[in-house]
Amino acid sequence: MSIDALHGFLDEVFPQLSDGGGRQVVIEALTPGQVRVRQRYAERSLRPGGTISGPTMMGLADHAMYVLVLAHIGPEALTVTTNLSINFMRKPGPADLLADARLLKLGKRLAVGDISLYSDGADEMVAHVTCTYSIPGG
Repeated sequence: MSIDALHGFLDEVFPQLSDGGGRQVVIEALTPGQVRVRQRYAERSLRPGGTISGPTMMGLADHAMYVLVLAHIGPEALTVTTNLSINFMRKPGPADLLADARLLKLGKRLAVGDISLYSDGADEMVAHVTCTYSIPGG
């Protein structure tokens, strides 16, 4: 699937992802086995101390892996997370969050990948995620 096809599919099956008609999570780049996704900064993503919350980071990582798997298998809405493990490495400040997802293995029933999370403008990773997805009918 292309970036435009993925955005269209997500708009159709997850209309709640658009906040007032605008996409908060945008697929920026897609190449075989990799995707870059940006979550636009929103104050509601902050936790006390002025850092992006863990649930926000986990959600972005999960979203990035979902679109990466769909890009390779097609529009299968019922592709679901079976495991997600995250290591928080440093506090992301109030900025856009970037997710670079990489497909490590794509089988008939499972897809395994890892995701590196960064604050926009920073070189150091804020979190590292491993994720497994179940593919229906595989």
